[in-house]
This record gives sequence, C-alpha cells and structure tokens, in this order.
Amino acid sequence: MKMKLLAGVMALALVGCSEQSSEDAAVSETSATESPAAADAAADDVVAPRIGIEAAPGVAFDYAYTFRLADDRIAKVQEDHAAACETLGVQRCRIVDVRYQLSDEKLVEAQTQFKLDPGIARRFGANAIASVEKAEGVLADASVAGEDVGTEILASQQRSAGSEAEIARIEERLKSGGLDKRERAELLAQISQLRGQLGDERQSRRTGEARIAWTSVAFNYVSDGGLPGIGRENPFANAGETLVRSGSTALTIVLTLGAAILPWGILLALLVAIWRSRFVSAVRAQLRSKPSATDPATPPAG
Repeated sequence: MKMKLLAGVMALALVGCSEQSSEDAAVSETSATESPAAADAAADDVVAPRIGIEAAPGVAFDYAYTFRLADDRIAKVQEDHAAACETLGVQRCRIVDVRYQLSDEKLVEAQTQFKLDPGIARRFGANAIASVEKAEGVLADASVAGEDVGTEILASQQRSAGSEAEIARIEERLKSGGLDKRERAELLAQISQLRGQLGDERQSRRTGEARIAWTSVAFNYVSDGGLPGIGRENPFANAGETLVRSGSTALTIVLTLGAAILPWGILLALLVAIWRSRFVSAVRAQLRSKPSATDPATPPAG
C-alpha cells in the first residue's frame, strides 16, 4: 500500500503546476477548517518537488484521487471539498458532477468531479488530501493522465490552412470559366466538402483549447468497510477479508460442482436400481422353473 501511495505522489509531483503568490493566497482560503500554514505544510509534503506548468505546454491533465474513509465521514468530507471549490469562484473552479450512493452491501461510494484552473489544480488536490487525513481517512490511489492537445491543435491549424488554400485554388478555377455544368457542379461540391471540414477542425480546436484551459479533477470516496484501521493496512482486517473471500470462493466451487454432478448421479442410481430389480426377478423366475430348486429368498422348512 505504501508503494502504491508513493507512486501516486510521484505522479502528482511530475505534473504539478508552478507555485505563485496569487495561487497561495487563493487556495489557502479553500480550507476553512485548517490554518493556512497547516494546509501549505501538508501540500508541500505531498507534492514536492514542484515542476512548473511551462514544462508541459499544451498538455491537458486529468487528475484522479481515491480516498478511503469511514462511511459516516464521507458525506462531510465531500461537502468540504465542494465548499473549497465554491470559495475559489466559478472563474477558477467549477463542480461538474456529484454522486453519492449506498451499495447493496451498505457501503458508501461517492464521487465529485471538478474543472479547475490548471495553475491551482495541484494545490487543490493536496489540500483535499490533507482534509481527508484530518477525517482519519487515507489516500488510496492517485493518478495523473496527460494528453498533448497542443500538438493536435497545431496539426488541425495546418490542415485548415491546406483546406483554405485548396478552396482558393478551386474558386480561381471557377472564375476562369470554360467549365461545363458537370465540372462546375463537381468543383462546387468539393468546396462545400472542404468548408465542412474547416468547420469540424474549428470545433475540434475549440474543444482542445477548453481542455487546456481547464484541468479535470475527480475525487472518488470509498468506504473502509466499517473495520477499524482497514484504510491503514490493518493486518487482522485484511486477514478477515481474505478468509471471507476464500470461504465464499470454496462454497461457490462446491455448489457449482454439485449442480453439475448431481443429475448424473441420480440417473446412475436409477439405472442401477432398475438393473438390480430386473436381475433379481430373472433369477427368481429361473429358480421357480426348476421344481427341485429352492428359492434363495424362501427360507428352508424346519
């Protein structure tokens, strides 16, 4: 578990954003229950070293965190994270999805998704980790996925430039005249197709620019199962879970084999009973056909 957490922390560090004085002032306000100094210290411990966003220009990042904590504390922590986003304002943080669910096993599962200013996404996640730890929860998993959207935008611009040049060439051909109706119709169809491609490319660039402008951050909250210390690798709790899973698996195997073998066993027993009944009847019939023979089933007279 410790290695998994360390890997998550290192992933966050590799794509962290540059610390700025304005960022410190804004994000420190997001933790009403913590002092700014404590929040900064927690953030520094989790995400150091810092790497500026200029190290990855044009890359759109998606942050994902999974927190494990007691069922009765998930809702409160989820509310705290939403309030932290609201404090930043819609220009820097937006809540795009909230989910809270009680499973059939009476365990809580929840999720909150945010869109954040890329410059504060790293620190926002660090403060969230600190608030979870304050609620006696743990960071179970953390990952950061990046996509080089800037390169695709540049390629789209180049494709659009080529389409515009082709449209200009075809329009010049139309202006020169000397075309019959069929040729003119074909050229006009080509222009229409190229203009449609230009519209698609523009929409693709807008989508890519929006992805770069906003960083996606997802907080997943999972139950610790109601067992003390399970979120911190309690060996007794883990052993109990393993025992339950093993017993369930063994029972499933036994029931499956029984369901597969039982019909054939019943059929075999019926065949044996029928054969035995017929065999005994045949023997008795043969003995009765001989007057001197004695029926083995009839005891001798005294």
